[in-house]
Amino acid sequence: MESSGPGSRGGVARRPLHSAQAVDVASASSFRAFEILHLHLDLRAEFGPPGPGPGSRCLNGTVVLELRCLLPEGASELRLDSHSCLQVTAATLRRGQPGDQQPLAEPVQFHTQPFSHYGQALCVGFPQPCRAGERFQLELTYRVGEGPGVCWLAPEQTAGKKKPFVYTQGQAVLNRAFFPCFDTPAVKCTYSALVEVPDGFTAVMSASTWEKRDSNKFFFRMCQPIPSYLIALAIGDLASAEVGPRSRVWAEPCLIEAAKEEYNGVIEEFLATGEKLFGPYVWGRYDLLFMPPSFPFGGMENPCLTFVTPCLLAGDRSLADVIIHEISHSWFGNLVTNANWGEFWLNEGFTMYAQRRISTILFGAAYTCLEAATGRTLLRQHMDVSGEENPLNKLRVKIEPGVDPDDTYNETPYEKGYCFVSYLAHLVGDQDQFDKFLKAYVEEFKFQSILAEDFLEFYLEYFPELKKKRVDAIPGFEFDRWLNTPGWPPYLPDLSPGDSLMKPAEELAELWVTSELDMQAIEAVSISTWKTYQLVYFLDKILQKSPLPPGNVKKLGETYPKISNARNAELRLRWGQIILKNDHQEEFWKVKEFLQSQGKQKYTLPLYHAMMSGSEVARTLAKDTFAATASQLHSNVVNYIRQILVPKGS
Repeated sequence: MESSGPGSRGGVARRPLHSAQAVDVASASSFRAFEILHLHLDLRAEFGPPGPGPGSRCLNGTVVLELRCLLPEGASELRLDSHSCLQVTAATLRRGQPGDQQPLAEPVQFHTQPFSHYGQALCVGFPQPCRAGERFQLELTYRVGEGPGVCWLAPEQTAGKKKPFVYTQGQAVLNRAFFPCFDTPAVKCTYSALVEVPDGFTAVMSASTWEKRDSNKFFFRMCQPIPSYLIALAIGDLASAEVGPRSRVWAEPCLIEAAKEEYNGVIEEFLATGEKLFGPYVWGRYDLLFMPPSFPFGGMENPCLTFVTPCLLAGDRSLADVIIHEISHSWFGNLVTNANWGEFWLNEGFTMYAQRRISTILFGAAYTCLEAATGRTLLRQHMDVSGEENPLNKLRVKIEPGVDPDDTYNETPYEKGYCFVSYLAHLVGDQDQFDKFLKAYVEEFKFQSILAEDFLEFYLEYFPELKKKRVDAIPGFEFDRWLNTPGWPPYLPDLSPGDSLMKPAEELAELWVTSELDMQAIEAVSISTWKTYQLVYFLDKILQKSPLPPGNVKKLGETYPKISNARNAELRLRWGQIILKNDHQEEFWKVKEFLQSQGKQKYTLPLYHAMMSGSEVARTLAKDTFAATASQLHSNVVNYIRQILVPKGS
């Protein structure tokens, strides 16, 4: 069974993986009984009013799954992940005898079964059981209107405000609400798609090739096997511009110049540095799609086409390194993938480490350590709020049946994962050696999905002298403790190279806390050369010390217009928090303006929390801002804000 499966890609026998036995409690599908070879979507997008009535907005068409039976005893049923928002109307089976040109198509029976609040099973019966090793195609005709996987935006939720927009978000378990599939990161396949759109719209996907057919059709092909959660589609009024030898930016026409300006020539440097460190970039193109302002995330690493927030268009290239995180997923996450969502740290901890390796090479150790220090602060805040002993604060999370993996999302897999990978590098003691190991790790497991055991066994085999020293069992730092004990990381990488940037920021913040400001000392410090994260660190210190003595915030804003009038979202968030904590009402309009300009969750929710814990005027500002912006926000974000405005039990 193994010899012809993915375990022998390229004719080279691969080690048997622990992940081959791994369960995924978040999938209702029979992904171990069938190998998925290819998936093809043929869809038509129709924009209209929200459903369910006739003429309402929807995607409709077919999905064709090409499968091979893996069970020695054969199979009489196939189970796929689906969702109540998908209306499947027909199922057709094509079973070929060897040598058949056109295998006969026969309609087959199907029914749904309950699974969880985030999905259901679609069960397809075979009239005659499927034989071991038999290949076949299953075509499902379906439509999807309103649902969690396909996000429809009205014109007012876009930057241009003229035309609607639709996009899909697959991670973690939402693509079952886009098309029936094996919705698990445990298995991978290639895919293709034909998408028909109305006049004046453009479709883009996470695919190796993009080709316009006729005036309204787009054809896509992804040549590398990927897990289902990385299949992504967006349709809107889109333009593109080349920004490098293998990169272009996509955005609404009103944003395309800004996108080109910000990213022209920088992406290639990030990619080339990643390749030097981690091996070849296998995906061909690396393009960026700037989403409408209501996109609730910073970025989603869909292969070949990262979806990003327009907040990255800061106008000064200062947030370009956020892209480095998404680029790093090209090796960690997209190429080597967690086999289930309990091992999410394998995607994110490695990506944080990779991002900071690229950043160290391009921007230096001091800047990278400062950025890592802000990450550590976020982990500290998360653990203070959730409690260190919370089971979500383990690297390996036990996801219980029925729990949506997205509800376990937090800082731990990112920052504690980063600490564990840093600890393993520290054990090796030589950065070049560890970089070489990471390259070998990617080469060993590329196009596969793994568990922590697969990675750690490979690590100990790669460094036999460490294996001999039993480094996996050092008291207090046992690998098992790292994975399975909640709480603060046992080892923290040394961030002292960042002191040269942090100390001046801390000293300057101290000067602003006194009731009699020493303007001479303040003006002696030039912040004109400070990079974004140094300014952020300074503002975080000011926020911790707020409220400041009366008049100080006004003076602070006048002294540093680069901060108080920033277009940079990270600075606008902190300045907004400072304005609110100090009840500096004459600048409250800046908070409202920022919240009207974007809907990213990470910026929006903290400002609503700050308004609601502020003065009466601040609370009124929250209600007014929400009333003015609710129609342009993502539905999840609207629900979160409602909970902040009207606390439970009130």
